[in-house]
Amino acid sequence: MNFRNALLSTLIIEVSIAVLAVINYGTSLEALQAVTRFSGRVSMAIFSLIFLFQNHRHVKLSAILSEKYFLIFAIAHAIHLGELLSFILLSGNELIPVRLAAGFVAYAIIFLMPYFQYKVDTDRLSEKKFKTIILIYLYYVWFIFFMTYLPRVRGELPHVGGSYKEFVILLAWVSTMLGIKITSMMKPRR
Repeated sequence: MNFRNALLSTLIIEVSIAVLAVINYGTSLEALQAVTRFSGRVSMAIFSLIFLFQNHRHVKLSAILSEKYFLIFAIAHAIHLGELLSFILLSGNELIPVRLAAGFVAYAIIFLMPYFQYKVDTDRLSEKKFKTIILIYLYYVWFIFFMTYLPRVRGELPHVGGSYKEFVILLAWVSTMLGIKITSMMKPRR
């Protein structure tokens, strides 16, 4: 898929989520919470593809998300961040400093990754350094997704929206992703 189509698909999905939230909840704070929650699920789906299929210039990943898959994820997650910040400001929810700091680092890495990909594509960054950056990126962002759902499953974050069953399924998926990744790394290369 080319970048334009991947971006357009992502934007259509994000707008559809917003429209469905307004249809189901009106123009309430609950609608914004639903938009934020499901936008995060879209981001996680995109990240799942990157996490599982990433291998610089991987054919499957490029076919699904374009060659600029880090940029597609960064755009989707920027939309989610805008919705999340809007919800936090309007709802008056208290921020947890440790979660805020860890999230800030994750967003910084997510937003810097397209730049690093550009640098390696234009031979301004070595493949070796880029592979190290990718490892940090993949596992740190994976950890943030894991820590997003673990406290929800434990019941430590009230008023986040969504159901317990939903949180269990999402935590199980994030955990399964790591299992798949480790298993694929242990297979002998041809």
